[in-house]
Amino acid sequence: MSDAAPAPRARRRLPQTVIALGLVSLFTDASSEMIVPLLPAFLVTLGASATMMGLIDGVAETTSAMLKLASGIWADRVPRRKPLVVLGYSLASVARPLIGLARSPLQVLFIRFVDRIGKGVRTSPRDALIAEAAPPEQRGAAYGFHRAMDHTGALVGPLVAFALMWLGFGERAVFGLAAVPAAAAVFTLVAFVREVPRARSGDALPVAKAAREPIPAALKRYLVVLAVFTLASSTDFFLLLRAHELGVPDYQAPLLWALLHLVKSTLSTPLGALSDRLPRRRLILGGWVVYALVYGAFGLASAPWHIWLLFLVYGLYAAACEGAEKALVADLAPAASRGRAFGWFNFTVGICALPASLGFGVVWDRVGHSEAFFTGAGLAAFAALGLVIVARAAARVPNA
Repeated sequence: MSDAAPAPRARRRLPQTVIALGLVSLFTDASSEMIVPLLPAFLVTLGASATMMGLIDGVAETTSAMLKLASGIWADRVPRRKPLVVLGYSLASVARPLIGLARSPLQVLFIRFVDRIGKGVRTSPRDALIAEAAPPEQRGAAYGFHRAMDHTGALVGPLVAFALMWLGFGERAVFGLAAVPAAAAVFTLVAFVREVPRARSGDALPVAKAAREPIPAALKRYLVVLAVFTLASSTDFFLLLRAHELGVPDYQAPLLWALLHLVKSTLSTPLGALSDRLPRRRLILGGWVVYALVYGAFGLASAPWHIWLLFLVYGLYAAACEGAEKALVADLAPAASRGRAFGWFNFTVGICALPASLGFGVVWDRVGHSEAFFTGAGLAAFAALGLVIVARAAARVPNA
């Protein structure tokens, strides 16, 4: 691949807004991940099948995706993006702990639906805030840092859940206590995130002109390939369900989840910064190849220790790709249309979540878990090949 690497830049401290938004994500994910590793086994007790689990996560993420596009477009039409971010985090923070009151899979589906509405409202405006706060030479580091803080929260959350269950709290009580870090996230956002109104910063075009700005062709091609890869990216619920089937005890699920996010939190910042020095697509390509190999190995796994090892390697894929993928969007999008560009990025990722997760669950139930993982591995490999082709078409665009 022939992407040109940018010239080396002196290291600088990340802006306050980036750091504060990282802390918001840390608290939010601590809240969310107190719940997620316990949710598959909890759903089993409520009578949910693998297909139902895929439906729950797929519907939630598809709803989120549609709102991410709408909120991204709207964020380009208003002078301040922070109010949308506050609204989204607040809604999710109120809804998420209510899972502790659910008595059926359909009730969990509804609560997840409301939770994801909040995520949909906040994500694209927040990503645009990070892009505006960080200088171009720090974009990979900024998004990598944000993902690292996100995963640090996802490391803390399962450990807190494990400790609470060890102390005798039940699953429902743990779900309710997830409200504490959720409230801390909203407080940090309101108190410490600063935004310069875009009408004053000179970064915004007039609304009518910005709305007419076309999405660049290079970004469109990238989103098409990303959509193919996302079809391989079913919910991580299935990784936890595979662990459950292979004999990993339910009380160890939070520790397994914490291991995954330890890898992500440790490596996301340095690998995101690496994408500021190397062509971003090369890093993304490497991560997608790792994903394909890991998914294939999940289909072949036959012992609990296989699961622990695979979760460890799976974290490497996420750390390599998550920051670089968003930094590439910021590279390819005009400043005035950046909210819309992140809206399309998040929409593309989210709209494919329903067919990815639902299809995976159907194959699991009707054919087998191995075939479901092999299908995901094949789609990821196909997307990696597409990324190579797209990169050659964009070879003349620096760092794109």
